[in-house]
Amino acid sequence: MKLTLLTFIIVLPFQFLAGMVDSIAGGGGLISLPIYLIAGLPAHAAVATNKLSSTCGTAVSTARFIKNGLVNIKLAIPSCLAAVFGSFIGSHLSMIINERVLEYMILAVLPIAAYFVLNDKLFNRGGEVTDGITVRTLVVAIVAAFVVGIYDGLYGPGTGTFLIIAFTVFAKLSVESANAQAKTINLVSNITALVVFLLNGKVVIALGLAAAACNIAGNYVGSGLVMKGGSKIVRPFIIFVLILLLIKVVSGIL
Repeated sequence: MKLTLLTFIIVLPFQFLAGMVDSIAGGGGLISLPIYLIAGLPAHAAVATNKLSSTCGTAVSTARFIKNGLVNIKLAIPSCLAAVFGSFIGSHLSMIINERVLEYMILAVLPIAAYFVLNDKLFNRGGEVTDGITVRTLVVAIVAAFVVGIYDGLYGPGTGTFLIIAFTVFAKLSVESANAQAKTINLVSNITALVVFLLNGKVVIALGLAAAACNIAGNYVGSGLVMKGGSKIVRPFIIFVLILLLIKVVSGIL
């Protein structure tokens, strides 16, 4: 497609905001993907180009989480492998499944996710990730990474949020630790899908690289806020991005 100055003016500021939101609570794709569509990219190109910009931003925030000791490597390795398989499947399906079908799938997941987020008793805020991994934690991480990895390859928005919910509710990790684990898994699933889309020529590289610079800046700022504010910052953003996702899907159906 032909890129214009207006395309960059529309996309770049929102990519910064998307990166910031994504590093704090996940769900930056709720902003970044729709803005590509608003800028005039076809659906498949929008999904593919979004993977390029979001992958770069996610890499920065993941590096900061690792540096601050919030990522449990022993837990991350098996869950990331599961995410690779899931994202590989999802990204191939994304190129053949009708976009409206994907929207219905997201709408089905929303009420469940919203219930977990809005119920205070379900969130575990105690304890950081340690080297002592329980069987329950490992199973939850692998299953969640595979299932959400498929979704990430298919469409993407809300991936980090869904992973955080899975880790806090079922694996009983603190919100800060769950966010770090989710970000690592999200990075791997993004890279996998990006490779698939690049090989199939779906990525608008020039726009994606410019957007990536803005996304990186937003991720850097946002991940710093997580370190300082913890769950007090993360939880409101989880609620916020789920509301955005609901509005987007419903508006597309009506």
